[in-house]
Amino acid sequence: MKKYILAFALAIVSLCSWGANRAAKVYLFGFAASFNDSTVYFTEIQELDSAYIDSKTKFLYSRENYSYQLRDHLTAAGAKTPTCITCFALKRKDIDKKYAKMKKKYTEGGKFIVKDVKSTEFHYQAIKPDE
Repeated sequence: MKKYILAFALAIVSLCSWGANRAAKVYLFGFAASFNDSTVYFTEIQELDSAYIDSKTKFLYSRENYSYQLRDHLTAAGAKTPTCITCFALKRKDIDKKYAKMKKKYTEGGKFIVKDVKSTEFHYQAIKPDE
């Protein structure tokens, strides 16, 4: 009976830690657009050493709050109603590809006014998971 209880307890502990978040180095950039005008914003690719990744889904923990950081910065700088997204990758070459593809989409054709947000103006702050 003790073996079964021990095995059950061990299974519960391993399941709880399976979906845990782990600190990792990630590369990310932000993109913002407004439905009211044709201006779009791109941050530079940034390296964040202490971001948390869900070990089960490999998804950036609290990604929406990273986008809110960019939105708050742009709003304070005068942008009207920016809609922001944050793209991330665990490898630099992967984020470089995502960035180049998105940047090309918005720079070709001259339909959009593309503004770059330098790292000296805005830098993402790491978000820790609630324990």
